[in-house]
Amino acid sequence: MNMTLRQLGYFKALSEQRNFRRAAEACHVSQPALSVQIRELETTLNGPLVERHARDVVLTPFGREVLEVADRILGEVAALEQAARRRGGLTGRLALGVIPTIAPYFLPEALAAMRAADISLDVSVTEAVTDRLLDQLLDGRLDAAVIALPAEREGIAAEPLFEDRFLLAGSAARLELYNDVPHPEGLGESQLLLLEDGHCLTDQALAVCGRSRGNARINMGASSLATLSRLVAAGFGLTLMPEIAIPTEARAAEGMCLRRFATPEPSRSIGLVRRASTPAQGWFTDLAQRLRGVGEDLTARSRASVPAY
Repeated sequence: MNMTLRQLGYFKALSEQRNFRRAAEACHVSQPALSVQIRELETTLNGPLVERHARDVVLTPFGREVLEVADRILGEVAALEQAARRRGGLTGRLALGVIPTIAPYFLPEALAAMRAADISLDVSVTEAVTDRLLDQLLDGRLDAAVIALPAEREGIAAEPLFEDRFLLAGSAARLELYNDVPHPEGLGESQLLLLEDGHCLTDQALAVCGRSRGNARINMGASSLATLSRLVAAGFGLTLMPEIAIPTEARAAEGMCLRRFATPEPSRSIGLVRRASTPAQGWFTDLAQRLRGVGEDLTARSRASVPAY
């Protein structure tokens, strides 16, 4: 059987784009060249992989089976390339993913720390919600990702980095009403503002508050912590603010007040994840060590700025 990695890559692109022209553009080849390679792959495998329509392509049942295998093969090849590239540690190119509730607060100092250790390191960053980052990690488009643990996917290995505690955020007038609430569960039916669905921070906030999505007093319409900060500063409700965001959002949202909960404070665990097939030693260990130092420094500053309950 004579198939190539290039053909599998073209087929994967076609399955994602569902159009020969767009797939060719994504692979930086001409449409006829991509079409020829798909035809040759079908001939090699002795079966049609896609149904061709005027403006769309649809995977055949056989095509779906082949795609599952192609994903695994391409992922393993990406892992081999990583291993060869990083035999000496964190060098060369790094494709790093970061979730949106961490990226704007963590990345500037994290990137500076990585570049300080190796000025030649070429880092590309993808900011996306957890599910999308894990998809890209598993198919080889990312080398590692910074997310809130746990990573609930097979084939993923995680290294904890630091603890990011939650604080109660709101206007001064609103927080006065909750001075005697030591734990999030005591917020009762207060108006709670959270990020739109898809952000893991929303699930974590609901869990620590003992609330559910169907509650009429929960508004999940904000797209960023910056938006939430300004809404609660204006008196529209309360939110749970991760302490990593405090230095930035407290400066930007005049009127937002913060209060810590009693010990044990609610928190999320921030970690670095990789494919389980990727060796942990060398570059991944180096990267985790640098990122852990940055996260611990950021949270220490936040803890110093907002006193304990």
